[in-house]
Amino acid sequence: MSAYHRGARELQDRFDTRRLADRLAEKLSRSAFTAEDTAFVEASSMFFLATADADGQPDCSYKGGVPGFVRVTGPSELSFPSYDGNGMFRSLGNVLVNPRVGILFIDFEKPRRLRVLGRARLEDPDGTVQGAQLMVRVQAEAIFPNCPRYIHRVQVVETSVYAPRPGHEPPEPRWKQSFRDVLPGKSETPD
Repeated sequence: MSAYHRGARELQDRFDTRRLADRLAEKLSRSAFTAEDTAFVEASSMFFLATADADGQPDCSYKGGVPGFVRVTGPSELSFPSYDGNGMFRSLGNVLVNPRVGILFIDFEKPRRLRVLGRARLEDPDGTVQGAQLMVRVQAEAIFPNCPRYIHRVQVVETSVYAPRPGHEPPEPRWKQSFRDVLPGKSETPD
């Protein structure tokens, strides 16, 4: 995987950062998770997932859970559950037609961030991850930290009551009450 495309190079040349960009890619980019990367990923309670459809139309989604919901499952692989959401399946639908993804982990308390670029695939859950509708496995092609200087310091006050975890049944979100007639498992009523 090439670190930079024509657009990135054009701006690097405009602002005289090509040498810096090349050095950063040389020194920081890797294709396997380090022990420090693994600890950071597995302690994360959230991340942002960037996907694009077959035509390149982008989408970005917040994914959250209890720490440990994302696991490093191989030298260059991570997995995470897809929980019940709004039923649109924008991100995972994109993965079905274009497996390329970008993941951004941010620790707002330290601050720290890590990017993972790779290819995703969907699997049926094996029953070991509570609340998982699907499992997403990402084969990392590039893993690299980002400068944390613009990360605002934020503290996690509490874990979402909707986050699946052992011994906890998440409540139904209030917004779904307006859509009861079209929720999964409900048949349409003819006019």
